[in-house]
Amino acid sequence: MTTSTEAAEAERGAQAGPAAEPRQPLGARIAARAGGGAMRVFLVLVALFWLMPTIGLLLSSLRGAEDIAATGWWKVFTVPSELTFDNYQRLLDNSTITDSLFSTVMITVPSTFLVVVIGSLAGYAFAWMEFPGRDWWFLLVVGLLVVPVQVALIPVSELFGTIGIFETTFGVVMFHTAFGLPFAIFLLRNFFAEIPRELLEAARLDGAGEIRLFTRVVMPLGGPAIASLGIFQFLWVWNDMLVALIFADSDSPPITVALQQQVRQFGNNIDVLAPGAFVSMVIPLAVFFAFQRQFVSGVMAGAVK
Repeated sequence: MTTSTEAAEAERGAQAGPAAEPRQPLGARIAARAGGGAMRVFLVLVALFWLMPTIGLLLSSLRGAEDIAATGWWKVFTVPSELTFDNYQRLLDNSTITDSLFSTVMITVPSTFLVVVIGSLAGYAFAWMEFPGRDWWFLLVVGLLVVPVQVALIPVSELFGTIGIFETTFGVVMFHTAFGLPFAIFLLRNFFAEIPRELLEAARLDGAGEIRLFTRVVMPLGGPAIASLGIFQFLWVWNDMLVALIFADSDSPPITVALQQQVRQFGNNIDVLAPGAFVSMVIPLAVFFAFQRQFVSGVMAGAVK
């Protein structure tokens, strides 16, 4: 009896056919199709559209002033003979631009180095050292994040003029360092606080002091966050124009101010502006791609446990 009943149920199941699969949600179906070839082509087109201003700047920097005034940069695809490196030769012969590149390096490198070093030390202190008022001091640092640069321009200008560092490279470095430290301390303190306490305690049991603990344990583990901070600070200082326009020496301005000064009365000095702008853009891009792996690691730190 049981055998006949099971056979009947199996026969009814075979007649009914396989169970219908549950219909996937609309979002899941769109996500599945997004990985197809059409979506990839679309993303490539978006990337090319995003890079179009950079490509146009590069091609414009390789054309003569007469050609730039006559037609757009896309003309080089039909007349490639317009491409020339004369603009870059004139750029290298322009002492104002070359000196401004040197001034920009002299401002950017110390500003980045000081922010990374001081921010790392302060971040470690706020994360793992006990001292009176630690939490209140950290709240003060966090509060300084919301202070805009524009608010401090006039009082800091008066202060720098009083102590004699207004319109000097040292003054610009000090300004960028001061305004870069709150974000640096906030970022690195939160990153260092995620280091396992057991690891630090084990190093202390082995006789490591605070300095050795910082240099041998914390700094290697904090490499991704420190690299991310260095990239952010470098890009911010290199591309800055407002602070440089006010505090930098007018005789040796950074590249952003020097390019702005190349504007003529009745038109733009495009044969100098285009290659100068492209060179000033390539250097921070090279720095970013050189530390891209560390930057991605620092951004993703803590996202996956």
